[in-house]
Formats: sequence, structure tokens, C-alpha cells
Amino acid sequence: MSSYVTRKTPGDTAWFTRDRFGMFIHWGLYALPARHEWIKNRECIPEEKYQRYFEHFDPDLYDPKEWAKQAREAGMKYAVLTTKHHEGFCLFDSAYTDYKATNTKAGRDLVREFVDAFRAEGLRVGFYYSLIDWHHPHFTIDMLHPRRDDPDAFEQNKGRDIRIYAQYMRDQVRELLTNYGKIDVLWFDFSYPKHHGEGDRAWMRGKGKAEWESEELIALARELQPGIIIDNRAELEQDLWTPEQRQPLEWVRHEKTGELVVWEACQTFSGSWGYHRDETTWKSPEMLIRMLVNTVSCGGNLLMNVGPTARGYFDHRAEAALKVYADWMKYNSRSIYNCTMAEPEFEAPIDCRLTQPVDDEKRLYVHLLAYPFRFLILPKMAGKVRYAQFLHDASELLFEDMENGDLRIQLPPIKPDMIVPVVELFLE
Repeated sequence: MSSYVTRKTPGDTAWFTRDRFGMFIHWGLYALPARHEWIKNRECIPEEKYQRYFEHFDPDLYDPKEWAKQAREAGMKYAVLTTKHHEGFCLFDSAYTDYKATNTKAGRDLVREFVDAFRAEGLRVGFYYSLIDWHHPHFTIDMLHPRRDDPDAFEQNKGRDIRIYAQYMRDQVRELLTNYGKIDVLWFDFSYPKHHGEGDRAWMRGKGKAEWESEELIALARELQPGIIIDNRAELEQDLWTPEQRQPLEWVRHEKTGELVVWEACQTFSGSWGYHRDETTWKSPEMLIRMLVNTVSCGGNLLMNVGPTARGYFDHRAEAALKVYADWMKYNSRSIYNCTMAEPEFEAPIDCRLTQPVDDEKRLYVHLLAYPFRFLILPKMAGKVRYAQFLHDASELLFEDMENGDLRIQLPPIKPDMIVPVVELFLE
């Protein structure tokens, strides 16, 4: 059994740390302008102009069964969908707003179809729900609001009551956690309590747990779905720490106690979360695999994002990225699922990452991020290995103990046709 113990969580994270790899899906009206999911904020678009995206939202090619199939083939075990992003548009049929998919040309509950399709593929289901809502009339104007620079922003803000909005959130979370069966993850996003305006905009206050009424919100979620995993972005510690768009180099720890925590790196294939037609910083196949390996080798999960097009499909770049994972995970998933950071006694060779099954101390995986030509030197491993093979084809690798206590594994001079080859070691 793994010797690593994480901080106790309210929810059931056992399946989560076993599955290790999930799909994030950011989808909403912002897919139509196709130039970043924060476009309403970035371009300060007024409601009447943003309304055209609502009027033209018609995902005629939306096939969540195909999404789920690609996720499963990529080796992903769970998926988290943006039921509502910061723009306020709901993909589900909420009784508390008209700003929802059922009132567009889609004419149906898109979340329902997502849930049914992903469950049918054997994947767990999670809901992202934005704490921010730039459409709701009682969401007070702040420094992130699209109306922040309006000359009459102060006047517009009069009469807005964030308490009414907080109740709206609870009402919608009740719908999401009541109407769709068992939900495995609730992903809130996000708090910014210290992000205040200055000078004549000092009244634009940031928002956090007080504004969201987070204690009531989370208590409701726990009541409706005992055991659900909830992230920390409502500014209350729950189950999950979520570093975004960065790769931790070690196991994430609690900032005060130093305890190991359950964590998940959320990442994108490109530089944006929503569909961005002209975005060019798509990650290379090597980087995609390295991110997964690096994350699990530090005891974390990877939640990799796809931004579907406005017509409802994954574009060719996203499909190609998913195929990278599918091709690699088909042969190497044993070094990812139910694995974690290797025990402290094992030292990773240069340009390698180690993972180890949490329930099998007699097995160790060495991921070759850079191929070392003829020999792989494992520090202080002499006498500790019973058998060695490549994981992708179970072909034997000969090895010998060295006088200095290291172990030398003989590799073929030509790297196998695998982005990151994995050596599987069976220990004494």
C-alpha cells in the first residue's frame, strides 16, 4: 500500500485518485464569437449585443455520445461540463431563468443528453457551475464585470442585491443535484475577494464566500449528494485543490498545515478554455503526454479541457489531441490508473518520471521523457529488481547490478514508436 496519506476530505475521493484522468468541457454562447470564453468581459460587450449569440445558438451537430466515445478512448474516466459559465447562459433547463438552451434553437436540455451519454460509456459525471454571472440582474458590478467601465456603472449597480443572486445559485444547484441522478463532482468557479477597484471605483468589491453564501451553498450540495467531490473555489476548503494552467513539480500541500491534499491540474489543449477559432498555441503531442505523466508522478489528477464548436462538435485540432492520448493510453494506462508518486526510496533517473500503483509495492513504472540511447541507470536499485520490460509490448529488458549500487537496464538503440516509453519494473 502507498505510504502517502492526504488530508481528510468531506467527499469520497477514493474513485477520483484511482481514475486519475478526466475531460473538462467548456461550452456556451462564447463558442459563436469563437475568440475566448471571457469575450464578454474582454470586449465589454453589452447585453443587447451579446444577445445575438443567444439568438443564433444552434448546435445542430451536438452528439454527446461521440464526445463520450472520444473521452473513453482517450483514457479519460470522468468528465466535467460547464452547466453555466461566467456569461450566465445555462445549458440545462432551469426553472429560474429564461437564459437557457431550451429557449434557443437547440430547444432541449443539453446537460441531460451529456449525462446520459457519458454514463452510457461508463464515465463518471461532474458539473461545473460558475459563481460569476454577468447576465443576472442582481449580480453586482465589480472589476471583472463587462459593465465596469461604463460611465454610469455606479447607477446601474443601484438596486442590485447579491443576496438574491446567492439564492438563485442555490436554487440552480438544487436543480443540478436533484434532476440528473448521481453527480460525482461539483466544480465551482471562482472567488476573488481581494480584487477591488480603486479611487472612484472603490465600490467595486471583489467576491468570495460571504457574497456566494458558500457555507449554505455547499451544505445544500452535501445534503443532496452525500459523498460528492467539491473543489475549493467557493473559498471554503472542501475536497479538491485545483491548480490551473500550471504544472506543479511536487505533490500539492495545504498552505497552512503542510499536509498532502487531493489535487487536480486543470489544463487546456490550447491557450483558451472555450472554442477559439484562431488560437494557435496548441500543445504538442509530447507536451500532452508529459503533462499527464508529470501530474500523476506528483500524486495528482489531470483534467484536460476541450472547447466544442458552436455547432456542437470537437474540431480537428481537439480530436487530434484526444487521439494522442488514445494512442498512448491504449498501451500505457497501467502506469496511470490507480498510480501515484513513487515511494521516497526510489529516485527518478535524469529525464524520467516515476509512478507506482497504490496497492502494489512490487511494481514501479519509469517514464522516459527523453530517451537515453542504450542504457537506463536507476540510482541505488541494485538487487531490487526481479524483472524489467517495456510496458507497451511487454518485451523483456535485460539489466545488471553495478558495483556502485546502481542498476543498469539495456535499452534498444532506437526509441520505440511511443511518445513516452514506459519501463515496467517488477521488484524483489
